Amino acid sequence: MEKRILGLDPGLAILGFGAINCIQNPNKLPETTVNMLDFGVIKTSADVEMGQRLCTLFDDLHTVMEEFQPDLVAIEKLFFYRMSSTILVAQARGIVILVLGQRRLPYVEFTPAQIKQALTGYGNADKSEVQEAVARELDLDEIPKPDDAADALAVALTASYQL
Repeated sequence: MEKRILGLDPGLAILGFGAINCIQNPNKLPETTVNMLDFGVIKTSADVEMGQRLCTLFDDLHTVMEEFQPDLVAIEKLFFYRMSSTILVAQARGIVILVLGQRRLPYVEFTPAQIKQALTGYGNADKSEVQEAVARELDLDEIPKPDDAADALAVALTASYQL
């Protein structure tokens, strides 16, 4: 059984995405092979009007969905930092949910602590530990950059562990 998972790390300035392919060997359950397909970011400039920034996210997310054709999307849940940045992330997250709804794509959400726990075994792991786990799990020579893309891959991997 094969499943393509797209991980998203929502943000208004930078939205990270990471796509993985999971192949479950029916003869060796629960063994699953996970391969990275690609990763990247969608950027919007603070110099651009808010409506245009959200339109860019909307259009570019549709392009990403078209390119990867995911079976499942995994999203990092909103985490509260400062109120102003939380509102901006919430707006970007709304665009993500809208695009998924339009495409009738199922999605799962994970808190930062759930992602850290899944990848490192420790819910309070620091960012570098999570990034190292992503590189190790996907057999990469180096940690994916920028951080937002590595975070999106971490979300996708967390979803793959629940297959």
